[in-house]
Amino acid sequence: MKQIVIAIDGPAASGKSTTAKLTAEKLNYIHVDTGAMYRALTLKIIKDNIDPEDEKSVYNAIRDCKIEFERKNRVTKVLLNGKDVTETIRNKEVTSAVSAISSYKRVRDLMVAQQRRMCTDGGVVLEGRDIGTVVVPNADLKIFMIASIEERAKRRQKELAEKGTTADFADLIKDINERDAKDSNRTESPLKKADDGIILDTSNLTINQQVDFIVNKALEIIKKIDS
Repeated sequence: MKQIVIAIDGPAASGKSTTAKLTAEKLNYIHVDTGAMYRALTLKIIKDNIDPEDEKSVYNAIRDCKIEFERKNRVTKVLLNGKDVTETIRNKEVTSAVSAISSYKRVRDLMVAQQRRMCTDGGVVLEGRDIGTVVVPNADLKIFMIASIEERAKRRQKELAEKGTTADFADLIKDINERDAKDSNRTESPLKKADDGIILDTSNLTINQQVDFIVNKALEIIKKIDS
């Protein structure tokens, strides 16, 4: 069976990560969380006490970083220079700074080159904000996931609660709106739907319904290629 490249884009808390992960598991594909790659770089910048707004210093600090995805016992870990940073990259400090780091062209060029190499033989599900428009514009299937701002804030609140952190609902809505504005209006690789992308509104869908939608679309494409 032909293995294809699936690009999943969308704003923060639209459900990309979980859906991409489960879609990859169902198809037995590799899941590449591109957002986690930028978060890992951001973590290094914070730990090295470098100003996230200083583009030149940021680039010099991260240009030799090695980011890998390691899958063991059905769990994917994010490694930064060989160290597991899967949980640490989700903290609030990283979240606040990652938009700036990911907006720099030279930083994105480094990550895009790595991401494209991962797609060479197909069998990959990538998710982020510019996968279908910049990273792999020739992806076989492009999905653009959206959800209402209230639903996204609810999901983020639940995610934080599961990690033992409480967050005010109104503050989360404010944070998500600000993140959307930064991602959509940045000069380099802004968040937007590819012309041939398929919109998937997840506001009222379960995770399984989201995964089934994408898997069915993928199987339709594979069937056409193989026939």
